[in-house]
Amino acid sequence: MNDNPPSHLVSLIRQRSNNNSSQTAIRFSENHQWQSMNWQQLGGKVDSVSRSLLTDNLPVQTNIGIWSQNLPEWTIADLGILQTRCVTVPIYPTSTAEQARYIIEDAGISVLFVGEQEQFDSALKLLDNCECLEKVIVFDSRTDLKGCDKALYFSDFMASAPTESELLTERLKNQSLDDLYTLIYTSGTTGQPKGVMLDYNSIGASFESHDLLIHIDHTDVSIAFLPLSHIFERAWSYYVLTRGAVNCYLKDPTKIAEVLPTLKPTVVCAVPRFYEKIYTGVNTMVQKGSPVKRFIFKMAMKVGLTTMELKRQGKTVPGYLTSLNQLADKMVFSKIKEKLGGRIRFMPCGGARLDDEINRFFHALGINVKVGYGMTETTATVTCFHDTGYQFGSCGSPLPGTQVKIGQEGEILVKGPTVMRGYYKKPDETAKTFDADGWLKTGDAGLIDGTGQLRITERIKELMKTSNGKYIAPQYIEGTLGKDRFIEQVAIIADARNYVSALIVPAFEALEEYAKSINLKYENKMELILNADIHAMFQDRLDQIQGELARFEQVKKFTLLPREFSIEMGEITPTLKLRRKIIMERFRKEVEAMYKPVTSP
Repeated sequence: MNDNPPSHLVSLIRQRSNNNSSQTAIRFSENHQWQSMNWQQLGGKVDSVSRSLLTDNLPVQTNIGIWSQNLPEWTIADLGILQTRCVTVPIYPTSTAEQARYIIEDAGISVLFVGEQEQFDSALKLLDNCECLEKVIVFDSRTDLKGCDKALYFSDFMASAPTESELLTERLKNQSLDDLYTLIYTSGTTGQPKGVMLDYNSIGASFESHDLLIHIDHTDVSIAFLPLSHIFERAWSYYVLTRGAVNCYLKDPTKIAEVLPTLKPTVVCAVPRFYEKIYTGVNTMVQKGSPVKRFIFKMAMKVGLTTMELKRQGKTVPGYLTSLNQLADKMVFSKIKEKLGGRIRFMPCGGARLDDEINRFFHALGINVKVGYGMTETTATVTCFHDTGYQFGSCGSPLPGTQVKIGQEGEILVKGPTVMRGYYKKPDETAKTFDADGWLKTGDAGLIDGTGQLRITERIKELMKTSNGKYIAPQYIEGTLGKDRFIEQVAIIADARNYVSALIVPAFEALEEYAKSINLKYENKMELILNADIHAMFQDRLDQIQGELARFEQVKKFTLLPREFSIEMGEITPTLKLRRKIIMERFRKEVEAMYKPVTSP
């Protein structure tokens, strides 16, 4: 690691704006057309935001909120805030008004940027309920402001900025790596969210660690489709921007498959569900293909896996195998890779465990999926795959400068410059999260293998103990079942029960296609999932899938649900983690029915 202090994020962005003025910085969709903005234009808009904010003489380190989906304005507002030495507080775009209210009041947010009508309507209610909230600035000019005198459009806000600001010049001159750059409220699977305090030292150290493992430059294109309100996408977006790459903003993450062939990215951050869907889609197509096509796919995968394994070990690939792999790529792999745009160099993956089989599949195609492990509290990445030597089943090796060790109860402990300063206004919670030697207690259990790579076993707090005394790791079982193309979501139940059961949300598109293939008639989703043939089909699939699980881990009973677990209803967090307590309460009747003793007729 470099012994010199890291560069300040704001300085890096301003250098790009000054030195690469005509180069494209960001792309975004407007009126169904992709538009570009160069560094000079981006820098000008950012400065306008800063100057306009400072007309209110906001004190240094004032907390300012952004509540929006991924839009270019998100980054423009964020950078404008950071230039004034204020602190950006993101709010997930799908947050309810009550969830947003908690953050606004806890952080004392006086100025709030919002995306579109949905967020504005919720913010409008909060203006009356949150004493600290004084101004709402709306990105989308089509939003109806409903005559609110405390609201204005983002374009008007920027247009009102003075042409000069001595205060901005002073703030830029006095910027400090010790300043907080953001306050991110962890969604939390239990209890109220906590504000994670990250400073410029942390984000700078993260960037420099990544530089030692990967290379990003002006030839690269990234797509921001994970929420910018989460540290994973936001830190990555600033990393690629400061290194000169083009960052593309996707407002609706469900459209990612549609835009990949158009934008042709070279790097994209994604979560396991993204890879699972592609893997399932490809295998479904293969199964539907002719015997000849299935054979060609099988042979291509065999060649791809053999080639990948040699590269993983850092060995030379023999010429004949290189030729075979080129043929496999031409006949099979390239067609799959074209769906990703055809130019992917590597893809960071985090947020949850990626199944080894799916991971190997992508590496066999020649797509370098960089699996990693991290938390909001560690400025995202703690460990990740290197280009060679990575071990499937692991989360890779620690970033340069980051220390990882295993503590009591197998808990993963982390220390390094990317670790948070603490939780905002919660000294007791902060103290509980660090041990006596200053190591961050992650709450995850794991081990470090013989190659020095980290393997996650489970969230310590989420381990379930059956009434038979067996410990169950629900996320592992959920990940195993979730590979099936007919399963969209699954929640495992086992705590204090004598066997494992599951609430399963079917992948209804695949299920309805299956129902059609067997000429099954039904009126609605409820009728479909209650059908005996459908239940039997799921049972057969579970029997096959669960072969790799120990008997005490296997799901003995399951219930199909007619709808997905919802962020809006509080059943999952914005990062798609299950809120088990709420799910158990909401589906108590269905759960209890799976444990009722079977009575004789």
